[in-house]
Amino acid sequence: MSNVDISSIYGSLGIEKRVFDYCQNIEKRLWERYYAIDRTAEYNQLKVVHAMQKNKIGEAHLYPSTGYGYNDIGREGLERVYADTFHTEDALVRPHITCGTHALHVALAGNLRPGDEILSPVGKPYDTLDEIIGIRPSAGSLAEYGITYRQVDLLPDGSFDWEGIRQAMNERTKLVEIQRSKGYAVRPTLSVERIGELIAYIKRLRPEVICLVDNCYGEFVEEQEPSDLGADLVVGSLIKNPGGGLAPIGGYIVGKKEYVEQAAYRLTAPGLGKELGASLGTTASFLQGFFLAPTVTAAALKGAVFAANVFEPFGFPAVPNALEERYDIIQAISFGKPELLTAFCEGIQAAAPIDSYVVPTPWAMPGYDSDVIMAAGAFVSGASIELSADGPMKPPYAAYFQGGLTYPHAKLGIMKALQRIVDIDSKLW
Repeated sequence: MSNVDISSIYGSLGIEKRVFDYCQNIEKRLWERYYAIDRTAEYNQLKVVHAMQKNKIGEAHLYPSTGYGYNDIGREGLERVYADTFHTEDALVRPHITCGTHALHVALAGNLRPGDEILSPVGKPYDTLDEIIGIRPSAGSLAEYGITYRQVDLLPDGSFDWEGIRQAMNERTKLVEIQRSKGYAVRPTLSVERIGELIAYIKRLRPEVICLVDNCYGEFVEEQEPSDLGADLVVGSLIKNPGGGLAPIGGYIVGKKEYVEQAAYRLTAPGLGKELGASLGTTASFLQGFFLAPTVTAAALKGAVFAANVFEPFGFPAVPNALEERYDIIQAISFGKPELLTAFCEGIQAAAPIDSYVVPTPWAMPGYDSDVIMAAGAFVSGASIELSADGPMKPPYAAYFQGGLTYPHAKLGIMKALQRIVDIDSKLW
């Protein structure tokens, strides 16, 4: 197909010629970076296939179970595949884990007891953990069970405060929670290498401390995972990277057998743990989604790189910036004005295959301390591996863009977002 034909199709989707030409020129400069992303995807694809073949995944593993789910070979095979891919002793991969926040709560509550303390050495965690930890009072928080929390902020340059971490750790420190991605903070995402350095430092101080990594948005972005560099527990959501766009729900917890089992007792009940939990027909989509996850993640990464390169020349700060390495699929872009954040999300929504006609508006979303605007026209509700964007309606009015099951769709979303911003602020051009 010629460029003229492509231009006309974009025109039918509401993209002006000047926006099309600008974005095409940006894209031409990115092919070498896209090639590097594809090579990482190739490595991770082979890693997943090897795990599936090693565990002799067959047609019988795809069948559903009901009731108690005893002897569910599909569930057991899926969890062995996750454990082998992440190079861990055990895994808990279940549709009963409703989201990444739930997975984190299960892992934390399962491994902490009254009198224990959580330490975050990378600053405040994602907003939805506030009520779990008890930073904001909430019924059933860990604080209500006598579990305390302290944090050490990153230094202004984004580096670890090694001395502050050393001073914060004490005899009550049971678990260190390391959030890989930035959440609603405009700070660098942590590479697996940096996470490994942090874990090694913590283990030198107190070898018995559990090191848990919130891996949401980071799976398959690099060739290694935090579990390869010493993490005791790694936690994430299946409607982000590892679900490959096919998982309809679910979360995972991988790591040392002892800690995964403790989490399983919290998810089900003491004495039951991993032994039951019907798959209810999700295993096939979980396995196929995991198989697709490396290339789907690569598509999302390309979209994030494209977004930074498109918006940064207009003076909108991007984290990571247009040239930096990527360690998760999230692209933060600060717009400085609420109307521009809203316009960006409107453009992303308008590019969606589902609910493209819906206009996103800010609302008081549970778990957040301010109104949040979300654009998410997804096949799986709330699946942020699909093309989506969101942001809190407070300074610096940053949009957090992520996902795109295919690169062309991620590209369209960014072009629609730029078009919407140009439409309401012509002085930008």
